[in-house]
Amino acid sequence: MRTFHLITHFSLGGAERVAANIAESQTHGMEYHVVEIMRGRTAYTPKFIAELEQAGVRCHRSWMPDVSFHFLFERIAALLFPLRMLYIMLRWHPDVIHTHTETPDLALYVFSRLFPFMLRRVKIVRTIHNTRLWTGLPRTAQWVETFFKSLGANIAISDSVRDSYAERFGEVPPIINNGVAEVEQKDYFNISTPQGVHLSQVHQQHLYTSTPPLGFCRLPEQEHLNTSGGALVSSAPTTPQHLNILFAGRLEPQKGVVVLCEVLKMLAGDARFFFTIAGDGSQRTLVEQTLADIASSGKPLNAQLVPPIFGLAGYMQSFDYLFMPSEFEGLSMLSMEASLNRLPVIANACPGLADTLPADWALLAHDNSIDDYRQIFNELLPTADHDALTQRAYDFAKDRFSVRTMQERYEARYKATGRSAGKAGR
Repeated sequence: MRTFHLITHFSLGGAERVAANIAESQTHGMEYHVVEIMRGRTAYTPKFIAELEQAGVRCHRSWMPDVSFHFLFERIAALLFPLRMLYIMLRWHPDVIHTHTETPDLALYVFSRLFPFMLRRVKIVRTIHNTRLWTGLPRTAQWVETFFKSLGANIAISDSVRDSYAERFGEVPPIINNGVAEVEQKDYFNISTPQGVHLSQVHQQHLYTSTPPLGFCRLPEQEHLNTSGGALVSSAPTTPQHLNILFAGRLEPQKGVVVLCEVLKMLAGDARFFFTIAGDGSQRTLVEQTLADIASSGKPLNAQLVPPIFGLAGYMQSFDYLFMPSEFEGLSMLSMEASLNRLPVIANACPGLADTLPADWALLAHDNSIDDYRQIFNELLPTADHDALTQRAYDFAKDRFSVRTMQERYEARYKATGRSAGKAGR
């Protein structure tokens, strides 16, 4: 059986990780391809593709540049995709097409309108990864969701995703939880160079600013970069006396960056904690300004800002806690990976994030309350039984979020007779 996964781009992302985890299945008789709608161009794209190809997955690159601008380029990419998809259909004749996130969803919908006969014998599966879909695009939502509902294609990744979809679109999709795996651990602080990165290198990583960002350091994956010439921005290494706190993810409103900055200011100069903020996005300048304000106040800077870390799951035991003040999630892969790789999570109790942690988890804040975070950092963490927290979260994740279970459930879905193959062309 030949299955094609449609993803936005070959790059870091929860949905991309889910698609890769499914496609890397070694089930006999299953052949997997992954197709990107927009061309991934990050430092991690070659590593992601190499991982898939090593697992026997065929990767199909896009020529459409990956530019984020109010969903405009995503819509253009979706409108241009059908001609490319037509070639793929004629060349490979997939049995199953599985879409992930809004850009691939829209691309497949447009293809179905232009070439409906091409999908008559194809099973369509669509994973809903988020509790919020088509923000600001109600007409697009109506068209696309009607299409997927008519095929019985929808699968939710969590209770919260299912419930939010049912409330808005009137269908209760089945649930297949995302799966994650334990990863061999490396020491992040010993492998990475405790140096800054020159402005020209930041530009190469698509993180350009007019002034060197505070606290950017070179990662293990960036050791090939030339560091000669120019001033470097230093970032202080941690010491055993610190609790190492990790924030990792896109620096976007959804991830609670404003709350992150409030917590950084609240704990500025507190020698008990050292924050590593690994990410990039539209609110990176807010983080940089927060760090600059702390430094200019004369307080010791107990945080560093670094680019996204590829293979982050393999460095998790280098930290003491993961900080996730997200406003909302679908079902957080990062939280599950942290628990399964023995890194306890401090989190906002939002839908899709609280679902990944044990009931009555002590390190949850409600409504991203700064007062709750103040209590967690100042009262709970200094006296917490770290080993007990770690084991409880590990046991919870191990029991619920297995990669192999996810693969088997999706493959059963691919093989099941259903509405999509018969109705896609009608």
